Amino acid sequence: MEREPDIKVVASTGVGAGSELIRTVLEYSPDVAVIDVDMHERESLLAATTIQEHLPECRTLLTARFARLATVRQSLASGLGGLVLKNSHPTQLGNAIRSVHEGRRVFDTELTLAAWGNTGCPLTEREMEILQLAAAGDDVKEIAVKLSLSPGTVRNYLATTVGKMNARNRLDAVRIASSSGWI
Repeated sequence: MEREPDIKVVASTGVGAGSELIRTVLEYSPDVAVIDVDMHERESLLAATTIQEHLPECRTLLTARFARLATVRQSLASGLGGLVLKNSHPTQLGNAIRSVHEGRRVFDTELTLAAWGNTGCPLTEREMEILQLAAAGDDVKEIAVKLSLSPGTVRNYLATTVGKMNARNRLDAVRIASSSGWI
């Protein structure tokens, strides 16, 4: 961004806690804080909303590498300045910073449409219950005992869940459900 004639980077932080980010923004009072949400998504969102509360004149623009529906929804709901993909062309990122600085909200179209079109969790109550137990670390036999089901039935539910979520495996299904805010 330093190559852009009208954008000046006044500070940056390493990969760290949200409190470090908040301290840096409060110290330098930038016009726009560009915040990476990939490493610590929840901390980054909390830091962005805290910055808005304590330094309302500072706009916030989030960047992410992957589409996380929960992040898009939280960003929209909390009034953050925007969310764009990290792999956006530098010109697009510069334009997003300028737009946010001018008070407009900028959200990556694909991310926003995905969030808008997703009406919720595709899982049944039982599938969600089993996935939550799997997320807590229970294996198939433990889940079967807790829910009075056969291990085969639990495996079938998990296979159905993985398929419905277009996940690679049950661990990926847990990750998707967690990042979507379902568990």
